[in-house]
Amino acid sequence: MKELVDFMARNLVNDPSQVQVQEIRRPHLTILRLRVAQEDMGRVIGKGGKVANAMRTLLRVAAVRQGKRVILDIV
Repeated sequence: MKELVDFMARNLVNDPSQVQVQEIRRPHLTILRLRVAQEDMGRVIGKGGKVANAMRTLLRVAAVRQGKRVILDIV
């Protein structure tokens, strides 16, 4: 899951070296925290949050296929 978020974010931003994905595992849940450069926040979130919601949807589909529950936080 972490690799999927990393891949999507690096292909959206202007400065891929600033992309960081932190994985926090809980008993029945995994939280992924995405950090990007301040200048790239708009690219990751998108107008009205459309890009962020699309990323969350893709992540949710991949997680369900593996029988997991994942949350994406953009910090």
